[in-house]
Order: sequence, then structure tokens, then C-alpha cells
Amino acid sequence: MAMDPDAVAKAFVEHYYRTFDTNRAALVGLYQETSMLTFEGQKFQGPSAIAGKLGSLPFQACEHQIVTVDCQPSGPQGGMLVFVSGSIRTGPEEHPIKFSQVCTPALASICRLPTCSSKAYFIVVWSAMTCHMI
Repeated sequence: MAMDPDAVAKAFVEHYYRTFDTNRAALVGLYQETSMLTFEGQKFQGPSAIAGKLGSLPFQACEHQIVTVDCQPSGPQGGMLVFVSGSIRTGPEEHPIKFSQVCTPALASICRLPTCSSKAYFIVVWSAMTCHMI
């Protein structure tokens, strides 16, 4: 059965940002050794380096509000190009910070999300990720 790329991308994005907001350290399991994070011009490769960068961000608590999730199938192995935009509130600031993120999830392992229907699966490994705060 073919997966709906938009539904897969939306489910994964919801899972990723909910985990980022509630237990950032748990994101390490979503990366593999070839995963790359580019954050404000700096590059981090592999689960340890990426988790280290995410853990070193200058805020502990945060809340993402996702505005758009745009997805396009990419490559013969079922990969996707996902663009996410929204805002992040990192504390009691009056105004949230706008962000955009481009991700290319790789079909490396698939699991079921509790928030999806019983037939829905999602990709759990990012092959590359670029984050740029706007």
C-alpha cells in the first residue's frame, strides 16, 4: 500500500516538534551517522553532534507552533523533501520567533505513530536537516 507523502510528513513533523518541545534529548534516535544538521551556518554530523547542538540551545523550555508543512516526494527510495515554517516561543517573551526548516527524511526504518490511524507509518530517520531561524 502506497503511503500518502503529505500525511507521512505531517505525522512526522508533529512527532518531531512535540518531542523537541517536551524531551529534546529523545531526538537523538531520529538521526543516523550520515545525518547532517546545519544551524545558522554551522554543520553538525551524526546523532551525538546533532543532539549536542540541540541540547546546547540557550533555552530549556519551548513551544513550536507549526504553520505550514509542505512535502514533495524525492528519489526512488521513497524519500521526501519537507519544508516546515512556524514560530517558536522560548520563554515568557511576548512575541514568538519565526522559523523555517527544510528536511530530507530517508526511508531507513519505519514505525507506527500512536497518533496515526492503524495503517499509517512514518519515517523515523532524517538523512539531513537544515534549520534556519528567520
